[in-house]
Amino acid sequence: MKKIFLYTAIIFTVKSTNAQEVYSVDADYKADVKVFVVDQEYKAHLLVYKVDADYKAKGNNGKWYFTNADYKAKKKVYFVNADYKADLKVYFVDSDYKSGWKDKSKQHLIY
Repeated sequence: MKKIFLYTAIIFTVKSTNAQEVYSVDADYKADVKVFVVDQEYKAHLLVYKVDADYKAKGNNGKWYFTNADYKAKKKVYFVNADYKADLKVYFVDSDYKSGWKDKSKQHLIY
């Protein structure tokens, strides 16, 4: 019984520390990170690909899964309307292989 509990705890710990599950909040004071969506790839710190399942959002590599509840999220983000208000600038890409960091100095914001 103890082994089952231990294995379950390890699985949930690994899942929660690796997943890029995000939740979009409605006010900047509720957010962990303020995000601005840029119109060109070269302006972004991070290229983001939205995945359709949480298990596809592993690591800190730009694959984001948007949860439907804030308590399920690893990070809460608020989308700002100007780049100077943002902690992180992202560009949404159309393929998962294109996702990733352009400016690794900002990686700490999503860990």
